[in-house]
Amino acid sequence: MHRMFRRKPFLVLGLPLAVATLTVGLLFGALFLSAATSDEAANQRQQDLLELVVTKLEAEVAHNQESATVWDDAVVEVRQRNKDWIASNLGEWMHSYFQHDAALVLDNTGKPIYEFVAEPSASVSGANIAKIAAPLVSKLQKRLAAGEISAGTTILSIGESDLLDLNGRAAIFSIKPIISDSGEIEQKPGAENLHVAVRYLDGVLLSELAQDYQFQDLIFVRQPTDGPDKSSVALLSASGHTIGYFQWQPFSPGASVIQAVSPVIIAVGLSAFLLMSFLGHAIWRRSTSLAESQQELRHLAMHDPLTGLANRTTFHRTLVQNLDSATAETGIAVMFVDLDHFKEVNDSFGHPVGDSLIKEVANRLREIAPSALVSRVGGDEFTLLLPAEDLKTIDRLAEEIIDRLRMPFQIEGSLITVGASIGVSLFSPGVDATEMTRRADIALYHAKAAGRNTFAVFGTHMEEILRRRRALESDLATALETGTQLAVHYQPVYSAIDGRMSSMEALCRWMHPTFGAISPDVFVPIAEECGLIQKLGLYVLEEACSLLADVQDCDVGISVNASAIELMAPGYALRVLTMLSKFSLDPSRLEIEITERVATDSEGKAAAAIRSLRDAGVRFAIDDFGIGTSSFGQLLNLNVDRIKIDKMFVDQLHENGGAPLVEAIVQMARHKGLKTTAEGVETADQRVTLTSLGCDNLQGFQLSKPLNRPNTIRLLSQQEQTRVSAVL
Repeated sequence: MHRMFRRKPFLVLGLPLAVATLTVGLLFGALFLSAATSDEAANQRQQDLLELVVTKLEAEVAHNQESATVWDDAVVEVRQRNKDWIASNLGEWMHSYFQHDAALVLDNTGKPIYEFVAEPSASVSGANIAKIAAPLVSKLQKRLAAGEISAGTTILSIGESDLLDLNGRAAIFSIKPIISDSGEIEQKPGAENLHVAVRYLDGVLLSELAQDYQFQDLIFVRQPTDGPDKSSVALLSASGHTIGYFQWQPFSPGASVIQAVSPVIIAVGLSAFLLMSFLGHAIWRRSTSLAESQQELRHLAMHDPLTGLANRTTFHRTLVQNLDSATAETGIAVMFVDLDHFKEVNDSFGHPVGDSLIKEVANRLREIAPSALVSRVGGDEFTLLLPAEDLKTIDRLAEEIIDRLRMPFQIEGSLITVGASIGVSLFSPGVDATEMTRRADIALYHAKAAGRNTFAVFGTHMEEILRRRRALESDLATALETGTQLAVHYQPVYSAIDGRMSSMEALCRWMHPTFGAISPDVFVPIAEECGLIQKLGLYVLEEACSLLADVQDCDVGISVNASAIELMAPGYALRVLTMLSKFSLDPSRLEIEITERVATDSEGKAAAAIRSLRDAGVRFAIDDFGIGTSSFGQLLNLNVDRIKIDKMFVDQLHENGGAPLVEAIVQMARHKGLKTTAEGVETADQRVTLTSLGCDNLQGFQLSKPLNRPNTIRLLSQQEQTRVSAVL
């Protein structure tokens, strides 16, 4: 043995070769074992991820349906079998916006009312889809007939969904009832019309999944192919029936390691330490990549994808944790922030601009409250969870949020102004997370009822106020349905120069049998929020037109107020012109009063309605001029006939520089060829000053209070008595 160690061949070749072979063998053994484990773990993660994605797709299809099936308009239009409307909102739109491959609308017997199939064929038709969906339809109808409703806050209606075989293709079938979002439309349980949505799990969707989640060679097959380079996940229906498989080439980080490291191991076989260090580093890098992917998935599950804010789940979980450690001295507060007029932005500028606005709002909230947990819990709804040091601090923060969100947003060349209403709930011992969020929601409701752009802190009295508010919603609907309790009064408008009556303004009044007189400032916002504003506006318009028809010999016109919601409603211009035709009235005798916000919207649906009515001869006026947020540059391009100077300026006419401001408004109006009317004239001095400043017309209690219908007809019938004493 001693001689052997002294031999050159053994020293130069034998022992080094044995040591190198043993070292390389051990390293390769460890390498192959680690690679196999890594590949198996990566393959299992991909399988779990794909199963999760398919489950989320089922929920996503059902959620997409609810954007159009939980809607009063959908209930009405489907009942009326309005095929064009159904196609635009429940059929083709579902394909273009959500990439649904087919959509059916069924009546309560399962008979198709409407069908849309993106890729129709002999075996894929509406009838074929309806036949396959029949068991789900039957199951859902039984649940509906039993009175079952959705128990969640994010799922608006019950439904049925499953993975089914559609002509050899795996497809998600989702059935949802078409129901009222306001609850104002009566529907017999089990008799609802149904919406069927179908989305294939192959084709375009398969390409999107492969790209988004990095699945190599992802395909749909009826039977999987065996082999180490193939991985698959079975697609099972609810009954456990296999309708096909997703198959792909699995991600193999271990194989990549072997391919990359083998030449290095051979080249540096005499340095086991360096080799193992390199191997460990390579495996660590690939393990980190998988960990980062998992972290990204967890982030997506806990955050809003549009804004990056925490989502509802994260907010609720954090609130529960904070409540467990909260005390009376270290309390917490929850703020519900809801944007005002956000729907109008979407309607006027489109959803992409609306999404950009949401992101800008999120950025401002982060800046205003950097220490708070800011979450997005709905379309235009945000929450803030923050320490509540004292009520004054919370009040100041709420005021700052309202002020900052009222500042215009510059988005894609458009200046967009919204606002915010805020509900605040403060910690009190024994209150859990659900109750605390409910209280914030009730406070938000009260902030909106108070006129928006304000905040309210929850108090126990709000429960009773909320019950009264809901009672008023129901009673207002009854009043409009029965034609009782409501009445229209008319306030004359007089010429400032000769004192002759120039027009009248129709003002709605509500005398509630229990609560007495209800102010328009209270019931008009209620009508807007619960979907009654169009009925209310039509009632006032009809009363005003019928009054003019009763005094045909009088040439005095009449004005009615219209909200942005009315003007943007489909067919508003046609309804107005139909009402004028019904009473054989010249359109020039009608004037519609709108706000600055509506008047300066040159791109939206309201602008189209205004143009149509002006072309027919109907006149327009801006009500409460000067209190909006429009610039003078915008106001110079108003498509109206008259502006009404707000009472706020009239009240300050003799103080705070009010007179020069009114004069500037009058001069601007004259420059644009517009008439002016000053509102809220209550004293003779105001009347004299406004006339001297050049106002064309005056309106207010100093001239006449609003009159009921008989007194108005009597006044209009006596032409000589329609003149009040001239100012000058």
